[in-house]
Amino acid sequence: MSLATDDFIELDEDKVLALSGPSQRYLALIEGAYHVLIETPGGGFQVTGKVRDRQRANVIINALSELYDEGVDISEVDVRTLIQNPTGKSPVWADHHGQSHVIVMGRKGAIAPKTEGQAAYYKELLRNDLTFGLGPAGSGKTFMAVAHGTSLLLKGAVDRLVITRPAVEAGEKLGFLPGDLNEKVDPYLMPIWQALDDILGADGLKRRRERNEIEVAPLAYMRGRTLSNAYVIVDEAQNTTKQQMKMVLTRLGEGSKMVVTGDPSQVDLPRASDSGLAHAVGLLNGVKGVGISRLTADDVVRHELVARIVRAYDSEQT
Repeated sequence: MSLATDDFIELDEDKVLALSGPSQRYLALIEGAYHVLIETPGGGFQVTGKVRDRQRANVIINALSELYDEGVDISEVDVRTLIQNPTGKSPVWADHHGQSHVIVMGRKGAIAPKTEGQAAYYKELLRNDLTFGLGPAGSGKTFMAVAHGTSLLLKGAVDRLVITRPAVEAGEKLGFLPGDLNEKVDPYLMPIWQALDDILGADGLKRRRERNEIEVAPLAYMRGRTLSNAYVIVDEAQNTTKQQMKMVLTRLGEGSKMVVTGDPSQVDLPRASDSGLAHAVGLLNGVKGVGISRLTADDVVRHELVARIVRAYDSEQT
């Protein structure tokens, strides 16, 4: 049996704090995975355990250190992803040529795919003018679409972001809500506003909305328009009808890209078979310029319990 000995990984204090996580949560995950003790005596990490266990833990710490150096705001998802990969390397951060998969720099650091599925989704976003992002809650389908669209806006590749969705489960009955159009629609777009705030900050988001560089509108308001030089996000698309889906897809104008996101298992229409999302995916599969990405419970980047919940519901349906 190997004797327990120590390794010391020298790091500056800012990096130690980032890699430790809130209340040293990230260290606890590594300790539990590899049966080691990780302490912070100052100036780095002291790792105690058997030789092989220490080596595996050190690989994770060094990989997290590399992500931090790239500007990443380290999260629990990053730690879990590295632990789940036997090599201790996260293959989603760079392609085989070493090109970074960082989508955009947010207020807290670099935003990039966290899982293999998200990396594949990002490639579809880069490659196609129309991309369908399908997956359960928390899998990053909307957040990554917003991040990619924002990166294009910041680079001047598009003139504006246009964000739309069925405002109330397929009915779009907004009249009873108080306020102007933005005030009526905003509550339904809260996840998107939160994502934009994470990237642009409150002041940057406010300025771009005032300049109409970021536009929100219920799906019904898309009829009759041609959206040119825009990045269009159609969110919660499982609640569009077939007619609504055809209408919004044909709004795509010159110099524009569109991302359609939704969870086919969460249709709120009276008849699930009326969903325009499933119909469009089946109809357009294989069409040049159209990408389809299917995320799963393995791509959920919320609390790890969410992934278990999704798998439980998936199992019930099979």
